Amino acid sequence: MNGLGYGRGLRALALAVCLPALALTTAPPGAAVPADTAAVHRSAPAAARTTPSWTGPLSTRGRYVVDANGERFKLKAANWAGAQGTWQGSGDTDDPANNQAGQVSHNIPLGLDRVPMAQLLADFHGLGLNSIRLPFADAMIHDTTPVPDSAVTANPQLRGRTPLQVYDAVVEALSADGFAVILNNHTTGYRFCCGLDGNERWNSGQSTQQWEDDWVFMVNRYRANKRVVGADLRNEVRRDTWDDPNWGLGDAHDEYAAFEEAGNRILGADPDMLVIMEGINWYGIPAAVFSHGRPMLTPVRTLSHTLIDSGKLVYSAHFYAYTGPANTGAGSGPGATSDPRYEDFTPEQLAQVVDDEALFVTRAGQHFTAPVWISEFGAGGRGSTDAKEQSWLHTFTDLLAKNDTDFAIWPLVGWADANGRPLDTWALLSYDPTGKRLGLNDPGDWRATDWNKLVDAPSLTGPVAPVNHWNMLDLDHGDQNVSRRMLALPDWSGGNRKGDCPDGQRLTGLGRGDSRGLCTDAGEPAAGAGAWVTVTDERYVTGGDWASGYNKLQCPDNTFAVGYAVHSDAMSALLCAPAATRLPTAGRDVWFDHGDNRPAAGGSAASDWAPGHYKGQCGDDEYVAGVAYTWRWLHYGVPDALLCRPLA
Repeated sequence: MNGLGYGRGLRALALAVCLPALALTTAPPGAAVPADTAAVHRSAPAAARTTPSWTGPLSTRGRYVVDANGERFKLKAANWAGAQGTWQGSGDTDDPANNQAGQVSHNIPLGLDRVPMAQLLADFHGLGLNSIRLPFADAMIHDTTPVPDSAVTANPQLRGRTPLQVYDAVVEALSADGFAVILNNHTTGYRFCCGLDGNERWNSGQSTQQWEDDWVFMVNRYRANKRVVGADLRNEVRRDTWDDPNWGLGDAHDEYAAFEEAGNRILGADPDMLVIMEGINWYGIPAAVFSHGRPMLTPVRTLSHTLIDSGKLVYSAHFYAYTGPANTGAGSGPGATSDPRYEDFTPEQLAQVVDDEALFVTRAGQHFTAPVWISEFGAGGRGSTDAKEQSWLHTFTDLLAKNDTDFAIWPLVGWADANGRPLDTWALLSYDPTGKRLGLNDPGDWRATDWNKLVDAPSLTGPVAPVNHWNMLDLDHGDQNVSRRMLALPDWSGGNRKGDCPDGQRLTGLGRGDSRGLCTDAGEPAAGAGAWVTVTDERYVTGGDWASGYNKLQCPDNTFAVGYAVHSDAMSALLCAPAATRLPTAGRDVWFDHGDNRPAAGGSAASDWAPGHYKGQCGDDEYVAGVAYTWRWLHYGVPDALLCRPLA
């Protein structure tokens, strides 16, 4: 879960909080959702809800998640917590007093001691859910101790199984009953939650290699089940005692690089998986004299991910009322700040901050365009007297509904005591020791109106048209090889940093002096069957000297650039792929040695994929045939011009 824990009575101090996140939109805050390529549909009333038929796997088209038939699949999800652990870090792990909200999960999804699986799933359907975010700890993968019989009293078929084997059974039951399952690496160890708990980063308490290996293990374990649709890489990355996570510095704390590498390893194991990435949940020391805040997805504006399979990336974010863009959520003491909380904003301010921190990602035609999934949000329900939190949830669910945002509420299942009182008032469904349910839609829970408004909101359904992609390449600290073809071949430019576009895309732009590049599949020419060519000199320059006095790397006629290599930031090579049909050889020079030279409109025109550097970019209907550079005039061999030729 989030930051310092949830519920005001549970908010402990911590230096590195982690909670909130975001919603998603295709338009500026407050704008209506366009009817676009799919029909507007209003969900059925709560009493009639069932999980609709759909076909896996899932992928993405622009801001939307779609199923195997290209139909919109909106993630209407909840977090079934427990397998990430509920122990709070001290004392006997089996003592309810030492576990979150007095609930001892025994490191499996909550509720299996009280309710048969079939009844749990029926209750999930009744809430209008079609998907489940299923947290787990890395420790679960390696835990060989069977869960106690008491942990599965209502599901005796699970006796004698390890936590992982119970997780297997839950995944199988959910997917067989029609739910999409998103695996979520929530924690390293079984400790709950948050701040300085040993789970701050993907490599807290373990190496990055081990974390990636665990992910490959999990993906391979469920590969045959196409309703296991996503890998949510890590929950709420945040500062530990001494170090901040970062986005793009190339060190051991670089979330951008770690997520890119893990995502591509996952897709190497199973090309059908969605790869889901949160931003940075917290950096800095929360005190007025220190820089601190919750960047979330803001770094994606200028440094987004490019995976080996386009149409598989989903970004995610978390939002809770009692945190804020620079507020940890701590109530008092160390870790508490006077920065505004999300519940302090007016509806207009909240819409703007949500857009700034995440919703911008859904804007069409940019290098960062992707769905945004609000994979955690929530509030204390039955018995709550927190008027500001109630007002916030009303406003926030309005925002999600208006923007047709994919979502997952926290948490789904909790315990109730023998008198039927929920131990965790945030849970949507609470079960007493006899299995009797007290649910969100039973009388007395103020959240029901907001939840049903959200689940039943008009949304885009039906076929979603395929989209063009623009993806950036980042060679700041090393190679970015995202072509499956080239990854299977020997190094095509030894000793140099290389970037090659995902298969099916071509190079369309370069930055001057920062080694950034831009790829696209807009109007992509059909690939020919011939070999790809590495160009390191001017032997293929034909049709006249298009950049007199400059060194030139030019692809052979009827080929187009799909990659480039640099030494330091100087041009070293172009990688060129053959086209199946003849390409025009007339073209134009695009010089960018004295300023940006990018199309006024078209792909990624409104986003900066090489911040602080001049950029050259061909039009969406052109291909890069060559690059000019020089070592004179202190230009240091960085690209100065592109040769752009029309596709037809």
